[in-house]
Amino acid sequence: MLYIITALKPEAQAFVDRYRLKKERLDGYLLFKNSDLTLIVSGLGVDNARAATQTLINHFDVTDEDTYLNVGICGAKKTYSIGEVLNISSIIYEEVEYGLPNLENRTIHCLNVEATDDKFDIVDMDSYGFYDAVIHSPAIKNFYVLKVVSDHFEPQLVTKEKTKTLIFNAINAINTIIFDKETI
Repeated sequence: MLYIITALKPEAQAFVDRYRLKKERLDGYLLFKNSDLTLIVSGLGVDNARAATQTLINHFDVTDEDTYLNVGICGAKKTYSIGEVLNISSIIYEEVEYGLPNLENRTIHCLNVEATDDKFDIVDMDSYGFYDAVIHSPAIKNFYVLKVVSDHFEPQLVTKEKTKTLIFNAINAINTIIFDKETI
């Protein structure tokens, strides 16, 4: 099973449309699923991402074949293209760096507020919460943080429709990173 955690409904909607996921509720969270994929919408922020991820862990039996994925948009410097999919290898949150199990060299700064300057290379607002939940569940062997560049530190330009389109257009690349194939 693929478990996806998104912060925003437009991020989720791309997967819902692509895989015809059915809407449900789980402990107050919006959940979408089919036989291969379960997606939860956490809401913005570290605490929300942690709680939503933990809710999935608590309600579904974890197997060695399961993959947990935090996917969403991020701000990044202009060296990254809008729509580029970034496989994150480490997260910096509150000045502490946490490594992820992949060989990419992409560090994201997880912030508690939107970034409007290019002080950091890549930023988001939820990756650390996801990481904190999965890292404390020893049964989870496969997990990724994949971000799609939505803007160059201009969050005011990001719309719901743009977010959905960026994620939808990145789904094949996301599948290739996770499964070495383009479809689930």
